[in-house]
Amino acid sequence: MSTKEEVLEEVKTKTKKQKNYEIVLFNDDHNTFDHVIEMLIIACDHTPEQAEQCSILVHYKGKCTVKTGDYPDLKPRCSKLLEAGLSAEITG
Repeated sequence: MSTKEEVLEEVKTKTKKQKNYEIVLFNDDHNTFDHVIEMLIIACDHTPEQAEQCSILVHYKGKCTVKTGDYPDLKPRCSKLLEAGLSAEITG
């Protein structure tokens, strides 16, 4: 394989798109900011600051992407949010 072919192969490998999924959290009328923040820290490994920012976005915009990644990683995280009474779904 020539150097040119090796470089081209490397570029192709790096530019292959992996399908990323998202957990989208939706606003509701019954969960407190503190509960949403706590659950984002637990389920999505957010820092307190990240969790607070997401909860504010959800409140004012109606929804917010709170985590992206591979489906097998997001499925149990989304389940935790749902079990805690939050409204969330995986999109992709």
